[in-house]
Amino acid sequence: MTRFNFNGRKTLPSRGQAWSELQEAMSDLRSGDADWRHGRTPLHVYYAGEDVLDVARQAYAMFISENALAPAAFPSLKRMQDDIIDISLSLLGGGDDAGGTMTSGGTESIMLAVRSAHRAFRERRPQARPHLLLPTSAHPAYDKAADLMGLDVVRVPIGADYRACADILARHINDDTMMIVASAPSLPFGTIDPIADIGRLALERGVWLHVDACIGGFLAPHVAKFMSGLPRFDLSVPGVRSLSADLHKFGYAAKGASVILYADAEDQEHQYFEYFDWPKGIYRTETLTGTRPGGAVAAAWAVMHYLGEAGYRALAQRVMHIRDRYIEGIDRIPGLHLLGQPDLSVIAFASDRYDIHDVGDAMEARGWYISRLSNPAALHMTVTPGHDQGVDDYLSDLERSIPHADRPALRSQSRTVVTY
Repeated sequence: MTRFNFNGRKTLPSRGQAWSELQEAMSDLRSGDADWRHGRTPLHVYYAGEDVLDVARQAYAMFISENALAPAAFPSLKRMQDDIIDISLSLLGGGDDAGGTMTSGGTESIMLAVRSAHRAFRERRPQARPHLLLPTSAHPAYDKAADLMGLDVVRVPIGADYRACADILARHINDDTMMIVASAPSLPFGTIDPIADIGRLALERGVWLHVDACIGGFLAPHVAKFMSGLPRFDLSVPGVRSLSADLHKFGYAAKGASVILYADAEDQEHQYFEYFDWPKGIYRTETLTGTRPGGAVAAAWAVMHYLGEAGYRALAQRVMHIRDRYIEGIDRIPGLHLLGQPDLSVIAFASDRYDIHDVGDAMEARGWYISRLSNPAALHMTVTPGHDQGVDDYLSDLERSIPHADRPALRSQSRTVVTY
């Protein structure tokens, strides 16, 4: 049997190797990975059970070689994408004039929204130097998009409730403001911004409003069916021109799958790329990528139809019940407190008594993969259905980790946190 050495620079093997050997080597490689099946990861994986995972896996494998770039060659993928967009629009407030596109993930969806807003802005003010106006809680993908497109970014403070503030945004809008962004919810704090208020502001000032629902887009519509008081956030809110939502999060699809949706399909035209002066003819793509994996499309379509409305609602109820168990357990531990009032399943908690990053270090020593905030210093997680297997152990270990946080809380504010 071939023994694998994973150290040093690699070269292509001189001979092919048996799958059984490769499978064993890959199992060895993943032995140190985070244990997401048992609720020990606070983000990155959205696990809804082995049955859902198996549907996604088998659907992906069926279309692993097909390319969603070419709808004429693979009309099956075109039909599935159209179905996915129709379903997404029905869940997220799209009217008769709405449209959308499937993408590889939230970052691509966001980049396409920025591209569309930029091109629409240039048509009105070609000589301006446009900028994005963002609350500090908005995802860095907007800064990445701005960096690629040569745009400026203005970030402004959020309110004491950890939500974007329409009044603060209003004070910073000027003639060069190309786009404002609201989150549903924000990744750091789990709060849904006051999108109805921000939408009114966007209409008054003639500014493109994008809603980042990458986390909550495929959870919130189902939560709203059994929980009252969830803030409005979708395309039906006046002033919202585009919205992004990730299928590979609470849509439970295989990675990478997301949608970018527009309240008016005419705005969608701005995202397309076309090149005419090429020997092969007109080159046209809807997204930033060329080749797009057919497996991701097929897996998303299959999971959506496998779960249906009833399945998604049951999973949403499970998620919110688990979230409440975490919140109740954290509240019972002296010295810890929640940041804000989370609307969905993202929670963050801090301490005025302990160095919360010392608590995180102690949790990591107990085998937990820990997500953190740097400002304010906090620990953080996105609750998924898979966390029901880990919530009691997490809370027990969290309480045991407190004695290890022997430094003052202020020290944790100086720690540099690397996030993903």
